[in-house]
Formats: sequence, C-alpha cells, structure tokens
Amino acid sequence: MPIIVELDVMLARRKMRSKELAQRIGLTEQQVSQLKSGKVRGMRFDTLSRICMVLGCQPGDLLRYEPGESDEAACAPVAEL
Repeated sequence: MPIIVELDVMLARRKMRSKELAQRIGLTEQQVSQLKSGKVRGMRFDTLSRICMVLGCQPGDLLRYEPGESDEAACAPVAEL
C-alpha cells in the first residue's frame, strides 16, 4: 500500500507509549498496534483527529505517500487541455 503510517515515529518523538495513547483516544492497545504496523485499510477522520490532538501534530506527520510500480501503472496520465 502506498500510504505509510508513521505513528510509531511520532510516539517516539513525544515519548509516549502506545498504551497511553490508546487510553487517551479511546481505542484498545491492539487497535493502536494495528495502526502503527499499517495493517489497517482505513481510519476514521475522528480517530485521526483525536490522535493529532493528543500528539500535538498534523495528519501529514502521521501519514506518508510512497508510490509503487503497481500504483503508477493503475493511474492513467491526465490529458492536457
């Protein structure tokens, strides 16, 4: 998947454990672990908002786009006007 979740990086910068984040945003430790590992296929904006509020960051601090070959092949070029 071309979207990389960097929640673990932000937790380290804030010196916060997954357990504390989970408690403060109302998720289980397992759910936070799945977010950190990138094993989720989606996230509610409400959850993203709560994470950003607790960690004092922006969504772009947590998510990174890294295209792969299959992603580039699936996108047709935009025609110039």
